[in-house]
Amino acid sequence: MTAPLQGITAQTVYYEDMQIGQTESFTHQVSESDIAAFADLTGDHNPVHIDKAYGESSRFGSNIAHGLYTASLFSAILGMRLPGPGAIYVSQTLQFKAPVRPGDAVTVSATVKAKEDKGRRVTLDCCAEVDGVVVLSGEATVMAVRKPKD
Repeated sequence: MTAPLQGITAQTVYYEDMQIGQTESFTHQVSESDIAAFADLTGDHNPVHIDKAYGESSRFGSNIAHGLYTASLFSAILGMRLPGPGAIYVSQTLQFKAPVRPGDAVTVSATVKAKEDKGRRVTLDCCAEVDGVVVLSGEATVMAVRKPKD
C-alpha cells in the first residue's frame, strides 16, 4: 500500500497562533496503487476506479480516483499540517467538480476562514486542484490544539 504523504513532516499550529488567511498546501501525484489500496480499504471496487478498460469507455475517458480518496487528502493536511497532530475533525462539506486520474498531481490546500474560541473551533476552506483546475472544494471545521502553558 502506498503512503499518500511519504516524507511530509508533521507540524502542529496551535489555536492561539492561527491567523485568518493562513494557508498550508501540499502536492501529491495519484497512482494506480493509491486507487487500488483505497478500493481495498473501503471495499469500493466500482470499475470506473479500478478497471482501465471500463474507465476508458466511460464519460471520463479513463479510470478515475475515488472522490473520497481525493477528499481524504483534506484529512491529511488538517491532521498533519494545519492545524496538525492533535486536531479533531468536526465536520466537512464537499463539492466534487472534476475527476482526478492516475498520474494527476493534486495540490491540496487548507486556509483558515474563521476561529471560535469556544471549543477552539477553526473553520477552513479546503481546495484540491489539478493543473490549476479545482476538482474538489469544501469547508472543514476542526477543534485545534491549545498551546501548552510554559
